[in-house]
Amino acid sequence: MKVLSAYEHHIEASNPSEVFRYLVATLNESITYWDYFVNWEKVLGNLGDVEIDLHTLNYLIGKENIEGQFKTLLTRQNSLARLIPLLLACRDTGFRILTDFASGKLVYETFTFQAGQIFTNTDIEKVTRFAKETGLLELFRSKRLRSVPDYVLGVEVGLDSNGRKNRSGSSMEKIIEGLLVPICNKQNMLLMNQATSEKVKEEWGMDLRVDKSSRRFDFAVRRNNTLFLIETNYYGGGGSKLKATAGEYISLHEFVVGQGHKFIWITDGQGWRSALRPLYEAFDRIEYTLNIRMVLNGILEYILVHES
Repeated sequence: MKVLSAYEHHIEASNPSEVFRYLVATLNESITYWDYFVNWEKVLGNLGDVEIDLHTLNYLIGKENIEGQFKTLLTRQNSLARLIPLLLACRDTGFRILTDFASGKLVYETFTFQAGQIFTNTDIEKVTRFAKETGLLELFRSKRLRSVPDYVLGVEVGLDSNGRKNRSGSSMEKIIEGLLVPICNKQNMLLMNQATSEKVKEEWGMDLRVDKSSRRFDFAVRRNNTLFLIETNYYGGGGSKLKATAGEYISLHEFVVGQGHKFIWITDGQGWRSALRPLYEAFDRIEYTLNIRMVLNGILEYILVHES
């Protein structure tokens, strides 16, 4: 770490050991925000894209000759087939199904449900078989399903919940952005989200080499001719991944600093308590390693204003 007078002034820590103890002691237990649970804009947007077709499928509810009625509906409107994966809570549009293994060998059959696909009579037979074998047709026939749009709304909510792990990272970015914007406005600095080498060159005319083509820094801040590159993350749970994560940011720091730029790593979460040694190694070798509390206490602003 780089010894800064800001630590002594803002958190009453006068040496690296005290700063690290403060970092660990103030790791946040949670950054769960209201949008952690369901991204309703995304869910309702996905539903709106297919809502008319979903209402059409309501026709099948309670039909006894369900296979025949399903084939008739598909013949008239091929586009309904694209909804089948969604009804089964899948985002995939193609499946390779194991259809037989009792004969002494594994037999597979391929099914596709892409938008815009035109189905022949043979294709409709395959789609019907898929819907039957997966239990969808029985669900329609049994009347346990009352409204296909309402059912798919529940499916979309369930699928969206799979993104909660990623939303922790998004929440961390949102928090830091909310703290960075007033700092940059107050200090007349330029702020860039999701900064790439190309964007930095195009908008600011500054050269930035990256360690891999897909590299996007969460934030970049420009103060005159000084470029600060900021990465953020949050780990609520521990695991072996944290050791690799710490090593990755050490390497990234060295790569960035080697070009004459500044690198700031803002990380948080109780998960780090299970990986204190890797965290300390990163803290020791990266000039600026902060958590949310340290940002709130003014240390990030001090770094952006005074460091060169």
